[in-house]
Amino acid sequence: MVRLNKIYTRTGDDGSTGLGTGERRSKADLRVEAYGTVDEANAAVGLARQHSGREDGEIDAMLARIQNDLFDLGADLCTPEGGEKEITWTPLRIAQSQVDRLEQEIDAMNAALPALKSFVLPGGTPCAAYLHAARTVSRRAERMMVALSHTAGEIVSPQALRYINRLSDHLFVASRYLNHKASGDVLWVPGENR
Repeated sequence: MVRLNKIYTRTGDDGSTGLGTGERRSKADLRVEAYGTVDEANAAVGLARQHSGREDGEIDAMLARIQNDLFDLGADLCTPEGGEKEITWTPLRIAQSQVDRLEQEIDAMNAALPALKSFVLPGGTPCAAYLHAARTVSRRAERMMVALSHTAGEIVSPQALRYINRLSDHLFVASRYLNHKASGDVLWVPGENR
């Protein structure tokens, strides 16, 4: 159980932060950027949830599970394998079952949708528009996680990479699902304003 009695500690005043292992890293470190961007994606999903309950209860429940998963992902990323400090406990890691659940939800939503004939512009219902914003933040988190995984001495689990990749797909399909129930997708018309 997490217990926070004091919010500020002053330990980061020098531009460093503590990982889950206790190791200190620069706040500009790629690992810190990666889990910080996962946190940003979580906040964006939270904004979408301000509308999802009114638009679709099932989507809202999916997004609630995703928000919890994103904290799991942040915990996974902030406790690096093979870091400077030995891990003496079993760290929280993204599990394949979390990836599988996203895939099942994507397939269920997608089954109700017509095939795409054009790229989709971000927009539509309020929740769908926020889901598009969350999707772009999750893609940025994925790019950072991939860069981190390609950095010498840094490990990012395959399940964590799969999860963040599926997440942006999930958010995209959920936005299409909500728009389909309303007035439909907002489609790109190439060269329309020439």
